[in-house]
Amino acid sequence: MDTEKLSDTTQVSLIDTVLSALLPFAPLLIAIALVISALIALHYLLLAKQGHLTSEQKLPRQVGMLVLTIVGAVIIAMTLPVSESTRNRVIALIGVLISGVIAFSSTTMVGNLMAGIVLRVNRPFKVGDFIKVEGYSGRVTEMGLLDVEIQTESRELIAFSNTLMVNSPVSVTRASGAIVSVDISLGYDIHHSIIEKHLLIAAENAKLSEPFVQVVGLGDFSVSYRISGLLTEVKSLLSARSRLHKAVLDALHNSDIEIVSPSFMNQRPQPDGLKMIAKSPSQTKQEETSPEDVIFDKAEEAEQKEKSKQTLMKKIADIDAKIAESDSERRDELKHQKATAEAELTILVETKNDDG
Repeated sequence: MDTEKLSDTTQVSLIDTVLSALLPFAPLLIAIALVISALIALHYLLLAKQGHLTSEQKLPRQVGMLVLTIVGAVIIAMTLPVSESTRNRVIALIGVLISGVIAFSSTTMVGNLMAGIVLRVNRPFKVGDFIKVEGYSGRVTEMGLLDVEIQTESRELIAFSNTLMVNSPVSVTRASGAIVSVDISLGYDIHHSIIEKHLLIAAENAKLSEPFVQVVGLGDFSVSYRISGLLTEVKSLLSARSRLHKAVLDALHNSDIEIVSPSFMNQRPQPDGLKMIAKSPSQTKQEETSPEDVIFDKAEEAEQKEKSKQTLMKKIADIDAKIAESDSERRDELKHQKATAEAELTILVETKNDDG
């Protein structure tokens, strides 16, 4: 009987000892459980549940989760069962680690992520725009988390790191219109007013608006002219340049004006008075094909998908607003419409990711 009482007393004493040992760790364990539970719940609500979001739309949410994770680590550090000085050292260590990551971000993946955030905040260009960077020009096909991809005039795909796009000058063709120009040198024997008249006609025939002519140089043997005009449909930029070159040739040759400068040499004997002018063929003009359809196929597809995505997101937002104001009978129908739109958006995003 005494042995049983002694055993019970020993067990109670052991439990008290364990509880006493664990009691200082209770705040730490509670903080760990709460922080982990909160991060899992937020990850599910902000990212896992939002399958229709693109990588661009997920980026601010991912950055927010990173900040919340750091805050959670600081909260856990503040509940450590150690002295206040040791706790402060742990928090300072976390700050040093974060500072170190930021310090080395210019040459690491974190640098590209930060540059990607800058590009999305400033929005200097968007998918489908014509840009020129580092001597390369083309249309933007994708703006990723780490790089920007463009499709050049030779149909190549080139990826530039986000840090390069932030630190280098980027020339962007405005969506409202672009200036298309052609430089040409002609002799001093024809008055500039006559040349100006024919060049303006060429710009009009090339379907450019608000054309203007500049005299850009007076050389030893020729005068340099520049004919320019506004192209409102920037997607046909390459075709417009070619069309303007052809129109200039036709306008000058049809007016019996030679293009034989800045220097011209011909060793073949020619009759006196012969002019070097190409004659226009009498055949019916063939319909021109658009090179942009072949060159910028991926950029055009990416732009169309981006527009479709924005349309679907606006539609979903409008349906949400209607759901909040409608009655119960109408609400079920609106929820069905929203589910359909979200499914279309998810398919569109998955198709875009597969193509990339």
